[in-house]
Amino acid sequence: QVQLVESGGGLVQAGGSLRLSCAASVRTFSRYTMGWFRQAPGKEREFVAVISRSGGSTYYADSVKGRFTISRDNAKNMVYLQMNSLKPEDTAVYYCAAPPLIVTGLPTRRYEYDYWGQGTQVTVSS
Repeated sequence: QVQLVESGGGLVQAGGSLRLSCAASVRTFSRYTMGWFRQAPGKEREFVAVISRSGGSTYYADSVKGRFTISRDNAKNMVYLQMNSLKPEDTAVYYCAAPPLIVTGLPTRRYEYDYWGQGTQVTVSS
C-alpha cells in the first residue's frame, strides 16, 4: 500500500513559480513510477507529468511542457513538481499518484494509477 501526501500549494500571481512536494510512505519508493495530475473545478482530472523509477525519464502534458519540471529524490521518498511561468489556467487541485509496480513505460491516463494523494490547491491570479 502506498500513502501519498502533497504540499506546497498556494496563491501565486501569473508568471510566478511554485514547487509542489509529495511525500510517499512506502518501503520501496524507488520501484514506483510517479506522476502528477490536476483537476480544475468542473473538469476531469488530467495528466500533468510523470517520472520513471530512477528519475532518468520524464514526460509532460503539452499544456505544461517547458514550464513545469518533475523530479524525485529516492533517498527521501519525495517527488516534486517545479512550476514556473504560471498561468491562470494552471489553477487546480494538484495530485501526486503512483501506478502499480508492474506498470511499464510512462503512464499518462488516470485509470493507469492506483494510488493518490489528497491534493493541494494551486491558485494563479491574473
